Amino acid sequence: MCVAPNAKVPVCKFMDYRKFRYEQQKRARVAKKNQTVILVKEVRLTPVISDNDFETKLKAGVKFLEQGNKLKVTLKFVRRERMLNYGDPNIEVMNRYIERLQDIAVVESKPVLEGKNVTAMLAKKKAK
Repeated sequence: MCVAPNAKVPVCKFMDYRKFRYEQQKRARVAKKNQTVILVKEVRLTPVISDNDFETKLKAGVKFLEQGNKLKVTLKFVRRERMLNYGDPNIEVMNRYIERLQDIAVVESKPVLEGKNVTAMLAKKKAK
């Protein structure tokens, strides 16, 4: 291994390659152990969702956020709902869902119409 390759007389030292590889692998194991994996969980809503189902989806969203995952909220339009206006009344369910999670979540991306779905991304608020 070259210690000073740009010196007037290059300086090198002998090393135990097995020990070097072992130390590299050990550092990699420690780094992998300390990393956090963030998953994206999804909750699907429809414009005509009942109050019971809405509350169930809300509890699931809270659970996902408390586990440290990001939450993708999808409002799915099917059949006749697609022919209706995509205006405020249909996205009202999405806005109500986001509003209910406002105290524990922050909106990373606002609701966006993508084909026949409206999606928004939420993440857990950072502790102060």
